Amino acid sequence: MSENSKRWINWDMLKDLSDDQIEEEAKRILSIMTLEEKLDQMSGDWTLNLGGPKMQKRYNAEPIPAGEDKILGIPGVLFSDGPRGVVIGNSTCFPVSMARGASWDLDLEEKIGEVIGIEAKAHGANYFGGVCINLLRHPAWGRAQETYGEDTYHLGAFGVALLTGVQKHIMACAKHYACNSIENTRFEVNVSIDERTLREVYLPHFKKCVDAGVASIMNAYNKVNGEYCGHNPHLLRDILKKDWNFQGFVITDFAWGIRNGAIAINAGVDIEMPFEWRMAPAKMIDYLNEGRFTEELIDKAVLRILRQKLKFAHKGDPKIYNKEKIACKEHTELALEAARKSIVLLKNENSFLPLDRNDLKQIAIFGELANTPNIGDYGSSRVYPPYVITPLEGINNIVGNRTNIVFNEGKDLKEAKKLAKNSDVSIIVAGYTHLDEGEGSGTKERTGDRISLRLHEKDEEMISAIASVNQNCIVALEGGGPIIVGPWKNEVSAILMLWYPGMEGGTALGEILFGDINPSAKLPAVFPKSEDQLPYFDATAKEIEYGYYHGYKLMDKEGHDPTFPFGFGLSYTTFSYDNLRIDKNTINSEGEIRVSIDVSNIGNMIGEEIVQMYVGYKNPSVDRPVKDLKGFTKVLLTPGESSTINLSLKAEDLAYYDNDKNKWVIEKIEYIIYVGSSSRNEDLLTTTFNIS
Repeated sequence: MSENSKRWINWDMLKDLSDDQIEEEAKRILSIMTLEEKLDQMSGDWTLNLGGPKMQKRYNAEPIPAGEDKILGIPGVLFSDGPRGVVIGNSTCFPVSMARGASWDLDLEEKIGEVIGIEAKAHGANYFGGVCINLLRHPAWGRAQETYGEDTYHLGAFGVALLTGVQKHIMACAKHYACNSIENTRFEVNVSIDERTLREVYLPHFKKCVDAGVASIMNAYNKVNGEYCGHNPHLLRDILKKDWNFQGFVITDFAWGIRNGAIAINAGVDIEMPFEWRMAPAKMIDYLNEGRFTEELIDKAVLRILRQKLKFAHKGDPKIYNKEKIACKEHTELALEAARKSIVLLKNENSFLPLDRNDLKQIAIFGELANTPNIGDYGSSRVYPPYVITPLEGINNIVGNRTNIVFNEGKDLKEAKKLAKNSDVSIIVAGYTHLDEGEGSGTKERTGDRISLRLHEKDEEMISAIASVNQNCIVALEGGGPIIVGPWKNEVSAILMLWYPGMEGGTALGEILFGDINPSAKLPAVFPKSEDQLPYFDATAKEIEYGYYHGYKLMDKEGHDPTFPFGFGLSYTTFSYDNLRIDKNTINSEGEIRVSIDVSNIGNMIGEEIVQMYVGYKNPSVDRPVKDLKGFTKVLLTPGESSTINLSLKAEDLAYYDNDKNKWVIEKIEYIIYVGSSSRNEDLLTTTFNIS
């Protein structure tokens, strides 16, 4: 028997292990590995010459491997990207994350995670790199569509829901850690940020994922306080691995995630992806011999990797991981449910919607996007579904032969106006595509950060022209984040935000327009009146300071009135809120309060309502937001039905980070609880309690 055969690890036998057994086995495997074998675990398996052309032809067409050891029998990390589905093959394409954030539906997001986990594993992957939870500091960020919104509490809840679903099957990765929210200069921009803002605003959502057991974290490209994230020991060692006790492994963002292997190892990186490059084993041995890091750091990194490989070696029933499951009917129906729950009704003047099929002889549909499969960015998050239902197709399928549907791209405004004038209803689909926003750095194929928050001039002109001859005008918007609608908002009867609604988005739009589905989504980010209501943003910046305030908290602080507030969304029915109460008026710093409120459907249609809880601070010793989101839930109510909603609030969730003391502090002051249908003050009921 050869020496290597004696060291062979029968991975198939390592199943159903307890945490203690996993730790013991990981240490045993580590003990039999050579230095070279350990280092092979810490980088992608492709060389630049092999992997580069593969990814240029089609990114992530197959799982991207790292750390496969055929001699010892250790499987590799087999990477699949996201987050709107599995990038490999022809997979189910869900609405983008920003759209799903508008659903405020954590149960739905966990189900989406399960489908992604199943499809990824059916494609041969064991790792999903698509739990994107970067905070939307400014809507111009090109990758806004890949995250869930502007609020750290909301972001963390959705990140946990997605990873929980995915990790029933494979490893998940939360990214991009941290302060990644400018695209065009992502490889070089330095984000200056104070410790309190970092800890309270830009990191809590990552901590929630760590606490929920996420298998890995991906470091961002940018710098934070002068150091690249992949070279940043404060982020990776002090906070992630020490303060949060993260037990998983850190991978780099692809190719440019680190610049120097020795610095990255010392900082806390465990795997360089996707190539053997700056952490190639031969180079690392040279660094080790030069004394630039210790073998102990390598052992710790490899132990983290082995730990997760063992933990996820046998997740779920392998019978379900077959090609027939990919984009199957069950999965595409979930994509439809997600689209239904993601479309936000922003305006509905005089209850113009839903439309009555029996009253309409002709509907005119305008805009190139009405007949375009528009599912989001063409960058690393691009999914290739087997089909896409466009808005035009979706409306046609819902209406059938009862009403005449005419389509016009809107390029000739004279012709468009004539058509609109002779139609009962005009529906305009306008917005953005991958050419306007997405991953990239100003390239022709991928634009990067958005140039403007307004629609293209031609779209605004089309809306005004059509609305001038037909007051029954509906605008359906597509895009990855907030859009300024002020120039034309008052000219139309209804506005819906579709986002990039996935492969079944057109079906969901048709159902909502005609009342087969009651819209329930609410905004996960503020729609401003103008860009001067937002933080400073410069897509060409090499240096930028991230302050404590953005989004609805900045609106509250500055007294701005946005076009549509955070948490806002209309329904075809009406909900009332009454009898806000708490189970105690005072708690200590380890206490918890139960908050209850009665919600009633006082309209005529069954519907879902998103109940939101915020907390404010009376006379704090440090600057605090007017209110912070601290809880939310959904309730389905039939006409005339009421329900008591219960939410909980822990004192520890109200702490602020003291820069001088380097610790979290819970103030003994009076707190205000706000509960209602949006972040807008007039939509909220209030009560108070004390921490003593």
